[in-house]
Amino acid sequence: MFTNLFIGMPGGSEWILIVLAVLILFGGRKIPEFMRGLGRGIREFNDAKTNVKKEIEEGMNETEVKKATHTTQPTQP
Repeated sequence: MFTNLFIGMPGGSEWILIVLAVLILFGGRKIPEFMRGLGRGIREFNDAKTNVKKEIEEGMNETEVKKATHTTQPTQP
C-alpha cells in the first residue's frame, strides 16, 4: 500500500545529483541568500496562518457571545 507512495521520492544518489545541480546553477554565494529568502517566506506563511486561525477563533467566540446574550435577554411584550 505505501510502496506506491514512495515510488516518486528521490533516493540517496538522486539527492546528491540535485544538490550538485543546485550548486552549479546558483553558485556557492547565492545559496545562503536563497535560503534566507526561503526562511522569510516560510515565516511569513506561518504568521499569516496564525493570524487567520486567530481571526476565525475570535469570530466563533463573538458568535457564541451573541447567541448567549440573545437567549438570556427577556423578550419584550
